Amino acid sequence: MTDWLYRYPPMYSGILLKRYKRFFADIQLVSGEVVTAHCPNTGPMTGVSTPGSAVQISQSDNPNRKLAYTLELIEVHDNQPTWVGVNTALPNRVVKLALEKHLFPELGNYSYIKGEVVYGQDKKSRVDFYLTGSDDDRPIYLEVKNTTLSQGTLALFPDTETTRGQKHLRELTALLPQTRAVMLYFINRHDCTEFAPGDMTDPLYGKLLRNAIALGLEVLPCRFDISPEGIRYLGLAKLKI
Repeated sequence: MTDWLYRYPPMYSGILLKRYKRFFADIQLVSGEVVTAHCPNTGPMTGVSTPGSAVQISQSDNPNRKLAYTLELIEVHDNQPTWVGVNTALPNRVVKLALEKHLFPELGNYSYIKGEVVYGQDKKSRVDFYLTGSDDDRPIYLEVKNTTLSQGTLALFPDTETTRGQKHLRELTALLPQTRAVMLYFINRHDCTEFAPGDMTDPLYGKLLRNAIALGLEVLPCRFDISPEGIRYLGLAKLKI
């Protein structure tokens, strides 16, 4: 029996015709029908949104949705045929399931998980997960970043300049050393075995990340196997800083 951490709903195969206005993707289904799917990804999707790529889309039964279909997976051929998860609403849901199963031994034996906790100097930010109840008296603030860009087997984040990501690094760094601060990079493809900051896309982010690590930020570059059936956790990628 496959150890799925998350199972996708029934999906439909198609070909990506184009992605536009960030949230729209035209898909040609196997039947020949062309549908417009919601693209739940605000980023540029660098390297993973090439027209002509095979895709998988899910269908919602919510009659109030403007678009019935959601773009879930795109197949790339960087190293080998590889499915890449592009639905950015999923990583946090999957990480929560993994936290409940204690699949990340690096985090210790916490007993309490809370999502979307307000933090930061201006109290206007929300950390993805807040963990307490471990032998270490310090709470854990954990931020999740979806990662799809690659160079060979090296996963990179970010795939574009991200002022929001820079802010998160600054705010996590400010928590140290009184708390544990953790950046979890959700590598949404199975073909990457190493991780590094995307210095070519956002050199300031790379500088902030290295500074944060020097001050005690913990980094978990987590590899996931993505397929139309579901998502499995593969363990940590090698961190290359």
